[in-house]
Amino acid sequence: MKVLLCSTPATGHLNPLLAIARMLADQGHEVAVLSGTGFRDRIEAAGARFLALTGKADFDGRDLLTVAPELTTTPPGPDWLRIAMERVFVDRVPDQHRSLRDALRAFPAGVVIGDDMFFGVLPALLGPRAERPAIVLCGTSILHCSREDKAPPFIGLHPAGTPGQRAEYQRIAQEHAAAVDGPVSRRLNGVLAELGLPPLSTTLFDSVVRLADAYLQLSVPGFEFPFVLPPTVRFVGALPIVPDQAPLPPWADDLDGGRKVVLVTQGTVANHDFGLLVGPTLAALADEPDILTVVTAGGRGLDAVPGPIPANARLAAYLPFEWVLPRIDAMVTNGGYGSVNQALSHGVPLVAAGLTEDKADVNARIAWSGAGIDLRTNNPAPEAIRRAVRTVLDAPRHRLHARRLAAEFAAHDATAEILRLLSQQAGSARGRVPDAA
Repeated sequence: MKVLLCSTPATGHLNPLLAIARMLADQGHEVAVLSGTGFRDRIEAAGARFLALTGKADFDGRDLLTVAPELTTTPPGPDWLRIAMERVFVDRVPDQHRSLRDALRAFPAGVVIGDDMFFGVLPALLGPRAERPAIVLCGTSILHCSREDKAPPFIGLHPAGTPGQRAEYQRIAQEHAAAVDGPVSRRLNGVLAELGLPPLSTTLFDSVVRLADAYLQLSVPGFEFPFVLPPTVRFVGALPIVPDQAPLPPWADDLDGGRKVVLVTQGTVANHDFGLLVGPTLAALADEPDILTVVTAGGRGLDAVPGPIPANARLAAYLPFEWVLPRIDAMVTNGGYGSVNQALSHGVPLVAAGLTEDKADVNARIAWSGAGIDLRTNNPAPEAIRRAVRTVLDAPRHRLHARRLAAEFAAHDATAEILRLLSQQAGSARGRVPDAA
């Protein structure tokens, strides 16, 4: 089987696809990955052929503020979301589409796998089914299809429980459509018209869930709000972590079981200011003698971590998650979807604080599932962090819910389920992407 994987050039989008590329390569399949040039070495190290995105599609999503400088001065909210959707995603669609078309000429795959925000697949999905390969998308973020209670995605609303809530959500949805979905849809439909394609009848994020031949949600139903699921959606659990992506830190032996270990991460995108979460967490736990605070900087230099560094803290630019997750008792996170699901698959309770990208909705699911505490802010105070961490460490409720989710994850064999579905899709059609402009 020849499989082409297409990734938005950002770490949180690429990591799951690299795990899939590794599992396919290990099974003897021929694999290529289309992504940004800055990720070539990582892609080739996973055993895949590298194919480069071109034009505006070849950006570095590890620094969104360079891609969309307006986000620097825009607070979390509708304007932030609209700008990010337009500048980071919609404006890249034409060059992503052309890059995909060229990649399939060089590597005629039977299946294309994309992350859920690689919207360059939309022109192919809107074209004749017989003229393209099977297209499978991976939910590397929350399941962002329309909800029965009308709550828009990405703003952190729990499922409506009363008629009053449903009425309120409908009002919020109308405001969201005017401020976000409407402008984004007009911009996207203009792009599609230039490619000779019809407009979408749904929102941008809803469209890919419903139009894909299959949509793999990299989580479990227990960590997702109740939906009437589109027939495309399959929950497959957590992907196996690609091993040995980072060395053990020199202080590895300090995780000897003598103290409770709390991991702190701001991920690899929203980590431009460690004063938002890492710094306050270090301060919050500095005087807790039974806690060892471990920081992973997501690849940034450790000099970016605000001091003073407490004696009970250990820092690393990167940490091997396959090593650290079984050794921690809680995680403080701004809500990166991949790391949250990996932590829950190990039964780790969470304290969350983050509002940008998809984080408000990820963190709302943490609270709704019972597996942790959502502080519902982008810059929590140290005392709020300390109280939340002590709660998830000392009271059993959140850990019990996290372990319930871990059992649900353990019931899935993500590798076997994905390989089986891809084999089915590869046999369903063997086509090409139309030669759109």
